[in-house]
Amino acid sequence: MAARAESLLMTVEQFREIPAPDSMVQELHWGQVITLTRPKMKHTKLQYRLVELLRPIVEGKGIVMVELPFRAVPEYDLRGADVAFITQDRWNKTADDDNLHGSPELVIEILSPWNTKAEIQEKAALCLSTGCQEFWIVDPRRKSVNATRRGGETTVYTTSERIPLALFGSELAVAAIFA
Repeated sequence: MAARAESLLMTVEQFREIPAPDSMVQELHWGQVITLTRPKMKHTKLQYRLVELLRPIVEGKGIVMVELPFRAVPEYDLRGADVAFITQDRWNKTADDDNLHGSPELVIEILSPWNTKAEIQEKAALCLSTGCQEFWIVDPRRKSVNATRRGGETTVYTTSERIPLALFGSELAVAAIFA
């Protein structure tokens, strides 16, 4: 009789059962537990600033928040977005004992010194293929925003420019993010 092979991939349900130390942040990427470093204050302030800038723009359309947990790949993935927007309808339909299925409509990641280019590109591709309409990479060092829209068009915006917000019929000054 052949032995049954156990999956090496952890499911979201299994991941939720493991205790996470208070000093660490963990996510589930493609069935593997990943430990992340907590952000420094500069990162946290940028998250807060983005939420404050976007909240009046998205009012009545949905929710903008920091560290929104989402299940891009429902069974084997549970990640967080530095800043995210989801429609009010998706917010209302997400069960209280679960997480958002699919990626938020807007995902904003703030670069940290430990982020690799491959890691950010992988997350952008994952998000854009699972419901995200726009994926932003905010670079505090260069004071720029790379915005990739679903379909692959990427534009780099600097502090003298404004980011068109097609999802909301508005725009956002890049300089305001870094003010």
